[in-house]
Amino acid sequence: MTVGKTSVLVLDCGEPVELADFYASLLGGETRIGSDPDFVEIVGNTGVHLAVRRDHGYAPPSWPRPEDSQQAHLRILVDPGDMDEAEREAIGLGARPVDTGDNNSGPRDVRVYADPAGHSFSLAVYPDPPPSGKPA
Repeated sequence: MTVGKTSVLVLDCGEPVELADFYASLLGGETRIGSDPDFVEIVGNTGVHLAVRRDHGYAPPSWPRPEDSQQAHLRILVDPGDMDEAEREAIGLGARPVDTGDNNSGPRDVRVYADPAGHSFSLAVYPDPPPSGKPA
């Protein structure tokens, strides 16, 4: 018998409600706080499932400094024509660009940011159109 399973990526942070609100806004989802106020889930109508957890000793990652490795990375897929708008939205919500590559050679297919708690994530163009025509 196969046991049904699913997974969720959990990010540690100092302020879980604030970080959950950031990702819920960015991903078009909603936050859910259960019996443990230090654990907040973000669930979207397209299957997005992410969670944040309070770590009282949290220190933001220092990536992309070369002496540290990247521990986890969220890749958020967007349609090619929506990249600039997705970037404006992310920055407007509190993301900080960490990709310093110049854009003189044309549009970039991947753009890297830090969320308000310092975790890295990227906006990336779909390699092929998604089956439904919109990001999953």
